[in-house]
Amino acid sequence: MIDCQSPFRIRLQNPICVIGIICSFYFCGSSFGAPQPNIILIVADDLGWGDVGYHTSEIKTPNIDALAARGVQLDQFYVQPVCTPTRGALLTGRYPIRLGLQCGVVRPWAEHGLPLDEQTLPSGLKNAGYKTAIVGKWHLGHSKAEYLPTRRGFDLQYGHYNGALDYFTHDRDGGHDWHRNDQRSDDKGYTTDLIGAEAARIIRQHDTNQPIFLYVPFNAPHSPIQATDNWIGKYVDIEDKNRRVYAAMVASMDAAIGKIIAAADRYLPMENTILFFCSDNGGMLMFGSNNELRGQKGTLFEGGVRVPALIAWDGKLAADTKVTAPLHIIDLYPTLMNLAGAEFEQVKPLDGRDFWPTIARGAPTPHEHILLNANQFQGALREGDWKIIHNSHLTANTTGFKGKETWELFNIAMDPSEKNDLAIRFPEILARLRAKLEAISAEAVPPNISPNEAPATFKVPSVWGEK
Repeated sequence: MIDCQSPFRIRLQNPICVIGIICSFYFCGSSFGAPQPNIILIVADDLGWGDVGYHTSEIKTPNIDALAARGVQLDQFYVQPVCTPTRGALLTGRYPIRLGLQCGVVRPWAEHGLPLDEQTLPSGLKNAGYKTAIVGKWHLGHSKAEYLPTRRGFDLQYGHYNGALDYFTHDRDGGHDWHRNDQRSDDKGYTTDLIGAEAARIIRQHDTNQPIFLYVPFNAPHSPIQATDNWIGKYVDIEDKNRRVYAAMVASMDAAIGKIIAAADRYLPMENTILFFCSDNGGMLMFGSNNELRGQKGTLFEGGVRVPALIAWDGKLAADTKVTAPLHIIDLYPTLMNLAGAEFEQVKPLDGRDFWPTIARGAPTPHEHILLNANQFQGALREGDWKIIHNSHLTANTTGFKGKETWELFNIAMDPSEKNDLAIRFPEILARLRAKLEAISAEAVPPNISPNEAPATFKVPSVWGEK
């Protein structure tokens, strides 16, 4: 591997932030003439820790498992507890507290989205010469055209703006939510199949003289629990109906991922192609599984924010290995920008850190701490082996709080299932982490909070396209 001084330029107001961020950006993949790597990011929606074959699930995921064997398992990879915040963090390298996205998801009737003054990963890669495409779920704003993917750095777009759309009709809350290049599309079919086919098509038809950044955020296996009959028939031995259909959804997504990887293997130079996979948050326990991890989607326990994650790069990363250092999805932004040799003047401070030395050379985590979320009602922070949680009984979509305030402390290395609260036993550690979490929380911008129910006056935004 080549160490080099990154060309990823930073312009920040806070000199302390400048020092911290620049010090982390010391590896790049193309500064000495190496070709820019193709980048394929695949994200599942609500896939649980225990819902992949390599984590001993009864659900068969041969293509995800093969990717795990081909590359590096990121064993302590963190995201946000629900969809929108994770996606915002991925595309900006900044915690959702900076984006106003720390309190839940962008509902169909929401007027907000990823702030328009935020720089995005596809914009930076596009400036570096990449073709950029998103195939799948956006979930970062749709109330006006300025929020849509083709205005945020993507050359190509295919898929939907909201979560929880019908897999077969592509409708959500009275609107038709399926689009190509941010124009209405009436393509027919099961969304997972359409996403896999389109992503594979883009790879097949791509001009390999130009690097590509392909972001494939599936809506599977998020509710509604819907699958095709042929996949459901493969899991008749699962008695619980919801779990049976959910298993079919995961298996269907795995098959679509297989088509994407097969296209990449055939049409892209794999010695110069990065493949990444993760879930956007933990699974829902009514049909998903988080195995030994406590909690589920929407909570700040490990089962809500620690997800299966993999990265492969033939010849650059060792196959069939595991990294146990804590990392976060905000780290993808600086890591990929550096590997692309991108020259992109970063106006706002990044929270993400380049994790290449960690995954390629076994260096420690680049983080002093990782913020798992913070809002006016709850929060959580990981530092070393320790994790503090404020009001763990609340969910990410909480819009108010009445009750007894709680502070819990866990040692994740010794207790990954978070069974033993050590707050009373280690009051000094609790006090130190509490002060740190409260200080970070004070930096948060005001959150945008969508009502959980549609207002009586709600009408589908015209940018969705007429039904």
